[in-house]
Amino acid sequence: MTNGGGKKIASWAKGDESPAESPFDSMINETVSLFHRLRVVADQIHHRGEMTGALRSILRSLDKLGEQTVPQMARARAVSRQQVQALVNQLVGERLVEFIANPAHKRSPLARLTALGKKTVDAMNRNEARLLGKADLDVTDKDLRQASETLRAVRAYFESERWRRLLKNLE
Repeated sequence: MTNGGGKKIASWAKGDESPAESPFDSMINETVSLFHRLRVVADQIHHRGEMTGALRSILRSLDKLGEQTVPQMARARAVSRQQVQALVNQLVGERLVEFIANPAHKRSPLARLTALGKKTVDAMNRNEARLLGKADLDVTDKDLRQASETLRAVRAYFESERWRRLLKNLE
């Protein structure tokens, strides 16, 4: 299948390879496998401490994106608000995150990193950079950038109105 510019695009349309054999399915399977392996790698780097991957993810999100509400974080992760609330509450208890007033919504405060939280995220990032910087991957920076761009494009499609229309048409 091609797009308007004649560029070949992945498809599972009739006549194409079966999903089990398709390049798209292979990419999905590798992405899932890599996600699970990276959780193990993160635990190895952080010495299986009390800081779980989910907690590190919340801290990183607040560091990268700034103040957010619990519902915003939950939507970004496609998980329940209650799941994120429990994680944020734990981080508040550890004085890594604090709640502040939200001028846009009185009942949904903003969560933000404390100074200790910022120090913790910076230490996590340094530890990962120190170790992963020594990783001898047999791929080039160009390959990694291309893989990132491909994954970003696939994610964007599944977040797009085109995907929502396709789902609606299946109903």
